[in-house]
Amino acid sequence: MNTIFLQASAASSPWGTVAMMAAIFVVFYFFMIRPQQKKQKALEEQRKALKSGDRIITSGGVHGVIKDVKEREFVIEISDGVRVRIDKGSVYAVTETAK
Repeated sequence: MNTIFLQASAASSPWGTVAMMAAIFVVFYFFMIRPQQKKQKALEEQRKALKSGDRIITSGGVHGVIKDVKEREFVIEISDGVRVRIDKGSVYAVTETAK
């Protein structure tokens, strides 16, 4: 049985191998790379749209309310009177708007 498989693969052209590799790359691109890029782009747009008063969750799991928006960071309030500066890239999710 193994000899039949080896003979069949040896008889195939090198273009078949190239076509198979290209097909694998296309599958990886459309099922793994492209959706991840779209998700990253949506998260980046969501971060740009954040404003004072929005409730957020950081990548470390800290919940807070944005009090000040700066160029590269947010100042969030995590408890009454407790404010923390965080990098914009550490915002993981946005929850409902603060009241």
